[in-house]
Amino acid sequence: MSVDLGGVTIANAEEKFAEMSHGTTRYVEAGDGYPTILVHGVGYTSGAHDWALNIGPLSSKLRVIAVDALGWGKGEGWLQQEYSFAYLVDFIREFQDALGFEKTNLVGHSMGGWLASLFGYESPHRLNKLVLVASGGAMPRQLRSMVEFKPPSREEILAGLKSRVNADVDLEAMADYHHALARNPDRLAAYQRVLNHMNNMETRSRYNTVRRFPHIPVPTLVAWGRNDAVNALEMGEMTHQGIPGSKMVVFECGHGIPTEAPDDLNAALLDFLPD
Repeated sequence: MSVDLGGVTIANAEEKFAEMSHGTTRYVEAGDGYPTILVHGVGYTSGAHDWALNIGPLSSKLRVIAVDALGWGKGEGWLQQEYSFAYLVDFIREFQDALGFEKTNLVGHSMGGWLASLFGYESPHRLNKLVLVASGGAMPRQLRSMVEFKPPSREEILAGLKSRVNADVDLEAMADYHHALARNPDRLAAYQRVLNHMNNMETRSRYNTVRRFPHIPVPTLVAWGRNDAVNALEMGEMTHQGIPGSKMVVFECGHGIPTEAPDDLNAALLDFLPD
């Protein structure tokens, strides 16, 4: 069996849906090793498919589970109330419960890294190892891209993919896949509620990760792009210095490490995560 994630076909993988309190959540699973949950960033058309260039290689040694975060991707049960970090982090715990995991590895990129940092602080007993990839949360500042957000056209989606996907894949098919998700009539309202919460300065102060870093006791890898224009390298260094015993690796790329430097990221994760 295989899964097509829009221009990228992953062999020996399955697209599945978990029943959860809000409705169903889509995830893509491959491999038989230690269970490893991948959580994507905040992008409007993001989802489990953001890890399309990582799932296959990582599944050679890990049981990889790339999940659509609450309110993204192909799942159902769009929240009508305001989103909150408390709910988004608890979503990961409930997802573990739904799949019967007492403990997993957790890999988070950007927003997913912010959620993973909070998870590592709140529920370290449910983690084996933690990986923070260009994660947010350490700087209490608003992002202009959130303040001025407008739904992207297919052409804008394609241009974005061309700028951040460093692999020989069908970008036209990938753009079609992302654009289909963007056209979901419930997506815009849900996404705006996410941005309203995540870009609020009180929220960013309350859920700042810096004071929490010293209390993350699990083995942690911090992965960053040297040329990250969203979460600057200094945030990565702050994260590394704040988490006791953490390791850090810096890639020659920008913010979108899973697609800009997929081979380097895959190698680093396969070196760090398998026991």
